[in-house]
Amino acid sequence: MRSRYAPAYEGESLRKFLAGEPDDLPWMQDWLSMVREAASEGKRFARVRVMSMPLTDYNRFGLAVSAHNNAAGEDIRYLGRDKAESAALPNHDYWLFDSRKLVRMHFDDADRFLGGEVVEDTAEIVQHNYWRDAAWHHAVRRDDFATEQHLGLV
Repeated sequence: MRSRYAPAYEGESLRKFLAGEPDDLPWMQDWLSMVREAASEGKRFARVRVMSMPLTDYNRFGLAVSAHNNAAGEDIRYLGRDKAESAALPNHDYWLFDSRKLVRMHFDDADRFLGGEVVEDTAEIVQHNYWRDAAWHHAVRRDDFATEQHLGLV
């Protein structure tokens, strides 16, 4: 949902992206290995990223990097903020695990991740499952989104 995140480990890769320099994304390799292994076992990783237009530099970077996620077996899709708002989606980040465990993400004003809050309220978990399904319904595949935005990242 956010237009920017500020994890320290991405800083050098973001700088290289903005400068047009190649990068092997060392901070991301463990995640990609885990996704590849889990996907080979039939596990599914999927997410929808809500994007404001025009895209921020960070969102363009994330869109470029997501090609690696998708190649590893994660399915990342994109949704414009206007469509998210018209679908009444929430304005916060969260993860659902097996549609049963909800973790709501918290960030400070400088876009740094503060931690995840495990939410156990069943009604709230059901609501977030509904929002996930609505977001997925309206979202487009990563490559299609990149093409629509004329980013040349496909």
